Amino acid sequence: MKTLQLDLGVKSYPIYIGQALLSQAELLTKHITGKQVMIVTNTTVAPLYLEQIKSLLGSFKVADVVLPDGEQYKTLGTVNLIFDALLESRFDRSCTLIALGGGVVGDMTGFAASSYQRGVNFIQVPTTLLSQVDSSVGGKTGVNHALGKNMIGAFHQPKCVLIDVDTLDTLDDRQYAAGMAEVIKYGLLGNRDFLKFLQDNIHNLMNRDKGLIIQAVHQSCTDKADIVAQDELESGKRALLNLGHTFGHAIENTLGYGVFLHGEAISVGMLMAAKLSQLEGDLTSQEVSEIQDLLEKSNLPISVDGKISASEFLSAMSVDKKVIDGNIRLILMKKLGESYISDMYQKERLDQVIGDFC
Repeated sequence: MKTLQLDLGVKSYPIYIGQALLSQAELLTKHITGKQVMIVTNTTVAPLYLEQIKSLLGSFKVADVVLPDGEQYKTLGTVNLIFDALLESRFDRSCTLIALGGGVVGDMTGFAASSYQRGVNFIQVPTTLLSQVDSSVGGKTGVNHALGKNMIGAFHQPKCVLIDVDTLDTLDDRQYAAGMAEVIKYGLLGNRDFLKFLQDNIHNLMNRDKGLIIQAVHQSCTDKADIVAQDELESGKRALLNLGHTFGHAIENTLGYGVFLHGEAISVGMLMAAKLSQLEGDLTSQEVSEIQDLLEKSNLPISVDGKISASEFLSAMSVDKKVIDGNIRLILMKKLGESYISDMYQKERLDQVIGDFC
């Protein structure tokens, strides 16, 4: 097992990464205060791991709520099901919520924990590659709105993150590939050595070599933890973690949540950011080709295949948390492994990229 510490002062917490961790009760129980535990999961994950998690918590009063599965259910209405379960079980402010599932479950559980009785503890147990390397770490929680992705939420840090890579055995190929998009993001935004590791090992990673997966998850979480420790509330450097996301969120919002998986949309978004970076005079055509090659070898999409008009795309981009005073801030790349935040790009070049991809 590898252990990282996300350093946020009194809000610091460990990230455990390894195999067979869901059989180690103490990794969870030592982070639970009080006697009440609510496990939040979904219809896909519950049959696989819910009873296993319950078996670790024999000394606690345990209840659970099983949510519908899918990005389209990441709404205030679904979060209300968590509140219903907590109130029906008469859980008080000493309770702990456990998010057992992928990024949607984690985001909604964290948001419910941030709001229930003005804030209770929660623990992340991510079961998808995407949630293990990204959404479970850093305390971003929230839900989607019909007009924009993740527009309603709060920063609320978990007490720990328990990453058992054995849960990836039950993940289908499409979901696994979608998680690789967020892994690749860390190589592109600030870690050229990690990018080289991914390029050298992508075939074996896609064949789910456990040793390589643990290395990739550990490095992704290390890079994210370092950035979050410097900028918890995304007032500066943490925005770099949104590489490809403004483009990607526009894809998800325009097509409808769930048509493209989040990681699939981010794949296209990162390539769009690369193309704009090339037009801005930073990346070379060879570097853009390297990015595209890595995405394709990860079985990820590289276009929206004519499903969205350019005007729809630009309109959706304008409804994003990263829009400040009407300016769309984007994460662009100076070179592979070096990204920066910009709203100084040429708008005509952005229009060109959107037109090319649409």
